[in-house]
Amino acid sequence: MSAAMGPTAQDSDVPGSEFTPRAAIVTGSDSGIGKATAIALARAGMDVGITYHSDADGAEDTARLVRELGRSAEVARLDTTEAPGCGDIVDDLADRLGGLDVFVNNAGINGGPGFFDTDWDTWRTTVLADLDGAFVCIQRAARRMVDAGHGGRLIAVTSVHEHQPLAGFAAYDAAKHGLGGLMKTIAIELGHYGITSNSVAPGEISTPMNNATDVDARDTHRAGIPLGRPGDAREVAAVIAFLASPAASYVTGVSWVVDGGMLQMGSQAGAVIEADDWRTPRRAD
Repeated sequence: MSAAMGPTAQDSDVPGSEFTPRAAIVTGSDSGIGKATAIALARAGMDVGITYHSDADGAEDTARLVRELGRSAEVARLDTTEAPGCGDIVDDLADRLGGLDVFVNNAGINGGPGFFDTDWDTWRTTVLADLDGAFVCIQRAARRMVDAGHGGRLIAVTSVHEHQPLAGFAAYDAAKHGLGGLMKTIAIELGHYGITSNSVAPGEISTPMNNATDVDARDTHRAGIPLGRPGDAREVAAVIAFLASPAASYVTGVSWVVDGGMLQMGSQAGAVIEADDWRTPRRAD
């Protein structure tokens, strides 16, 4: 780990400061939040396992950036809908990295139609990708950490919709609620192993998933967000990097909302919405 992130002599007596993360896996790190997170963890001194679903070139670019920071990078394809087999990829990357201290579950799919328009196949695919596959991968990572006996950090990227649903995203909302609940349960069960478990719940972030590739968030105005703009993937990655660090040793079972204040706007929106068009769910595409 780099000196900038490492414990100082003054901090050496702080419980948890002995945790020194050297190896991390970030799923879905070929672009967006995952890519920014892989780079942030490499900058903090970690070797990084990088996974992708279809963008192999994006994953290789992430690996290049990690290596430019002087850290090792291992790349593998991972599809969370291929559960439980997707857990084997976690084990393979951990073997190639020589261990696993931090696991960031970022892979998943977005959106989905409204409740009555959600057929069984869409429901199963969304929940499989965003919850079932996540469960398998997180469980594999946790077993590695328990067996190693050095503690660890489990972090799931959920969504503001873990906390507040959005019309038109029935399966997605359900999966993200479930993933947030899973991480809280893990926090209770694995705390005595020195393993923390937290979620990070982004709001609108300028990423490819939101059709905003290479868009500067500062150039987009959002009247409904107190900070007046979408977030940047690096702003989410900074929170994840903190949760992965020794400094977060007494933080577990929490969902960290990174949304520019969006979730605080419920009463404001209720006062100004005058049309009923929101009742017709918008499609994810």
